[in-house]
Formats: sequence, C-alpha cells, structure tokens
Amino acid sequence: MNHSDSPLMNTYNRFAVAFDHGKGALLYDQKGNEYLDALSGIAVTGLGHAHPKISACIEQQAKKLIHTSNLYHIPNQTQLADELTKLTGLRNAFFTNSGAEANETAIKLARLFGRKKGIENPQIIVMEHAFHGRTLATLTASGNRKIQAGFEPLVSGFIRAPFNDINALKAIAESQSGSVCAVFFEPIQGEGGIRIPDQDYLNQVRTLCDEQGWLMALDEVQTGNGRTGSYFAYQPHGIKPDILTTAKGLGNGFPIGVCLAGEQVAQTFGPGNHGSTYGGSPLACAVGHQVVETLFEEQLIHNAAKMGDYMLEGFKSLLEGRDYIRDIRGKGLMLGIDLDDNCAELASLALSQKLLINVTAGNTIRLLPPLIYTQSQADQLIETLSKLIRVFKGDDRTKAR
Repeated sequence: MNHSDSPLMNTYNRFAVAFDHGKGALLYDQKGNEYLDALSGIAVTGLGHAHPKISACIEQQAKKLIHTSNLYHIPNQTQLADELTKLTGLRNAFFTNSGAEANETAIKLARLFGRKKGIENPQIIVMEHAFHGRTLATLTASGNRKIQAGFEPLVSGFIRAPFNDINALKAIAESQSGSVCAVFFEPIQGEGGIRIPDQDYLNQVRTLCDEQGWLMALDEVQTGNGRTGSYFAYQPHGIKPDILTTAKGLGNGFPIGVCLAGEQVAQTFGPGNHGSTYGGSPLACAVGHQVVETLFEEQLIHNAAKMGDYMLEGFKSLLEGRDYIRDIRGKGLMLGIDLDDNCAELASLALSQKLLINVTAGNTIRLLPPLIYTQSQADQLIETLSKLIRVFKGDDRTKAR
C-alpha cells in the first residue's frame, strides 16, 4: 500500500508481511507460511506467542474485571507490586502502560528527589547511544540524534556521558556534583547495539552514586524479565539500584510497565505528583503476575542463560575470524553480531528465509529470541543466519561448526 493511501501515519518502514497467528517461537503469515521468531516483538514475547497460561489469564480476568481506576484499590496491582519488590529488594512500585512511561516516571521521581534535597535545577546523567523511549523527556534522555531531530526544543536537565566510562562520570562529579541528582542508564544497551559494559562497571557506578549522594536509576525495559539469564541484568553484580524500570517482557505482549523505587526514594511521590488512567489495571497486573509465575515455573530464565551461551558459541564457531565480523557478543538471549558495514538489508533477506531478526545501530544484527527456544530452534537460527551473513558479504567459504 502506498503511504499516501494508508489510514495510518507514516511512522514505520514496514516489511511486506502480516502475521495471522503464532505458537511458541513460531509465527504464521496470512498465507500460512511459518517463520522462526528471533525478535520476540523486540524483547516482548519472552514466553512465546499464544502461551496457553497467558491466554487463559486474559480470558478469565477480562470476564471478571478489566478496568476501574487508580482512585480505588486494585488487589491485582498490589499482588504484582509485592512480587516485584520481593524479587528486587526495592520498596514500592508505580505501574504504567509502557517502558517509555515507566522511564518518564523514573525521570520525574529523580527530579523531585533532587528538588527535595535542595537542588534548584536537578540534572540527570544519561549515556551516549542510550535509548529510553519516544516521549519528549525520554527521547531527550536517549543518545540518538536521529530520533531527536525536528522535535526541538528538547527537555533540559540532562548531562550526556559516554557509556562504560567510569572516569567520565568521576569527571562530572568533580565539576558538577552539586547539581546532579541521578545517573540513568541501561545495564546493557539494546537499541544502541547490544553494548555490554565491563564486568565491574555497574558496581563502580553504584559506588560513585553512594559517594556523591546520587540516585542510581536503571532502565531494564529490554533487559529485564529473564532476558539476560537472570531476572534483572543488574542482579548478578550483587548491587541494587535506587530506581528500576521494566516493561516489554513483563506482559508478554499485553501493555504494562513499572517503575520500582528503593528505600531512599520510596516516599518521594505523594498524591497528585504522578498518575495514570490505565496504568496497573486489574487485567494488566493479572497478566504480569502470570508472566512472573510462568518464568519461574517453566525455568525460562535458566533456559535463556543456557540457550544464550549455546548460541553465542555456535555463532562464534561459524563466523568468528572472518574479516567482515567485528564482534559477536551477548548475555542470555540478547545477542549482537557486528559487521564491518551497514547491514540493514539483512533483516529483509532473513524475512525471505522465514526468519525474523533486527538490525540496529546500522551494523549490529540484534537477536532477541523468545526465552522458550529449544536447541533445535537455536541450531536453525545459527545455521540460517550464519549462511545469510556469508552470502550477504560474498563469502563462499564454508566453515564446519
């Protein structure tokens, strides 16, 4: 369809396919063709498509109660908040409909915390190559000039720093510490190209925040809910953030997000400081609860770690050492393959081979498979994509796995 003929705003360069239904890690188009999903709706459907427990949960809760208002108590909301605070050790939660809204909540929470500390114009340190959303505040916090262009004036109150550079943060501390209220970043940058920091980076940021009296705020919209092989990506580091956001995989496709606050900042908001018409609805929170329960019942977090290691090894065995491969990296089922040049065309080529992938940051193939992947599906992805990359780069060499 020509863009000018469409009733939809022209905000996506959509692929020429529409999916009719899905099951597990497979999707089926309107002609019945089967596709292997290695994208999960961009890290959303971690439990796979049409998971029977999620479908049943939606049906049962929809028959009972979909929406009231946050003017009243919502038991499902309290239950999910209790589960998430126990999982994280944080104090309380505010529910939203998306990751961008959760990040807006985090930004507002950090600013109000700073103001209550007596900082007249609180600044939040954010990172180069970050992605936090498409609202005005979150796109300003994002380190991507392409998504900001044309939407000026942007929101003030952010200081940009290079990711994975503790010395840059220390330099800001020396020059502007009194105006900073928080450091806000992704533990692994997703949209920025699956950028994984040094092993001790999160711990170093935590230490610096403690020394400076800053809040440590983590965006785990993409990395959370088992994606990296632990429930949240920060947890293996033995630290806790002061503010934590997540969304995407928490609803397995049903819109839900959450901003969690630790003890230091838990009482910052009061009635009237923030709100949401739909956030934390009985239906959304019932689904969130079922997702959390299913992740543990079906040992999907463990499977994400296991399959992630398996796939990383598989791609390295088939591709590593070729002159057009810059890097192969990953954490759990969040993998990136860097090529030496723009490879956006690979997403279309993969689609023609009935494989769903994504290219981000120009030359990074981003893989975000469902957490339910089997070894045979992992093998199919490794072999199909590796061959596609070789053909795309004109490399006829074969390399036994």
